Amino acid sequence: MIEKLKPYPEYKESGLPWLGNVPIHWEVRRTKSSISNIVEQTTSMGDGDVYVALENIESWTGRVKPQLGRNLFSGQVKRFDENDVLFGKLRPYLAKVTRLRDHGVCVGELFVLRPRDESMLPEYLEVFLRSKSIIDVITSSTFGAKMPRADWQFVGNLPLTFPPPAEQSAIVRFLDHWNGRLEKAIRAKRRVIALLQEQKQAIIHRAVTRGLDDKVKLKDSGIPWLGEIPAHWEVKRAKYLFREIDERSKDGSEELLSVSHLTGVTPRSQKNITMFKAESYDGHKLCRPGDLVVNTMWAWMGALGVSEYTGIISPAYAVYRPIKSSFLAGYIDSLLRTQPYIANIICRSTGLRASRLRLYPEEFFRLPIILPPVEEQEAILSWVSAETAAFTTAITRYEREITLLREYRTRLTADVVTGKLDIRAAAAQLPDSDQAPAEAEGLEEETEEEEVEA
Repeated sequence: MIEKLKPYPEYKESGLPWLGNVPIHWEVRRTKSSISNIVEQTTSMGDGDVYVALENIESWTGRVKPQLGRNLFSGQVKRFDENDVLFGKLRPYLAKVTRLRDHGVCVGELFVLRPRDESMLPEYLEVFLRSKSIIDVITSSTFGAKMPRADWQFVGNLPLTFPPPAEQSAIVRFLDHWNGRLEKAIRAKRRVIALLQEQKQAIIHRAVTRGLDDKVKLKDSGIPWLGEIPAHWEVKRAKYLFREIDERSKDGSEELLSVSHLTGVTPRSQKNITMFKAESYDGHKLCRPGDLVVNTMWAWMGALGVSEYTGIISPAYAVYRPIKSSFLAGYIDSLLRTQPYIANIICRSTGLRASRLRLYPEEFFRLPIILPPVEEQEAILSWVSAETAAFTTAITRYEREITLLREYRTRLTADVVTGKLDIRAAAAQLPDSDQAPAEAEGLEEETEEEEVEA
């Protein structure tokens, strides 16, 4: 059905370079002519109210998991009603746009937008504001280098396209149907990736904690959460293997690095990242090949790794440099990512919120590290590489397929809400039982990695 979509029969000039031509029967007028920016503030929640923070909203999909209960915030928040559209004005390029079927309160970093009359359906406003062409225009207007924000004066004067209400409803129904199918395919591929990662990690865990010889004599490691290890392996605290380094960049010209729980330390240029960049990286921390870099705030997720590069990272990160050459970088990188080590890092991290636990140097230095002889580490790494090669290839392929599906979803939404494709006949053929995808049980887009500006 999608491949048969065609443009509308007739178009007219919109007068806007970023929008181009629009269907001849569509109206183009300013946002504020038909949309109100609600600024009703309160310091308390009423019965049945839900609370929505910016981090509750998933980028690009609008899925949201609002929180219930009281004392979820301090200070003033905004009230919103059922079907109001919430738009994240902080870092708008993250496309945090949603419409709830509940009433409640939200943080001040969200616009609360409400149609003034029936010429604009709230569900159409939601998908329109989430389209990439609109997000890009709003992002280009932001102010503030560290925490870029959208301004209502700009958004309010931004022209919106107004198809007839019946056509707006058809557009929403069409996108709900196809975005739901695309999201179902993405989730299926994510589940396969998770299974592949689990199998890959099981292979790595067995090799780096027990070695390759099933007949080797074992001993108690003295580490309750790890158990037995080969009798000839050593156990040393991290403080005997690493020292903390605080070396700073003079001009910020070095390569910008990202620290992720998925890929370790990698150049940011190799990542598909939407996070903003700072105006200057003067004074950022330096790391060098062989340094262990720990994202202090996300270490509990495994956001750490041994760097293969000279580059700059956030001043908030920790850099640990080996004292001796008693271990291989690849071995330590793999060991610290195993489930027992991540679990112990969680226990050693402190903080008021589970999602913002921090691993401080004094606790890292108490971490026990198991060490095979160097030549055995080499054998382990070689064996692991061969045994997990097929998993790595499959994971890369599925990740690429997910990227392509996301790109297709983004392009389809933009083309439909700006009138580049006529979906009226296609929407009329959709089954009556068609439903929008269910709300998310948890957020997954924004927790993949915390970038250097964190």
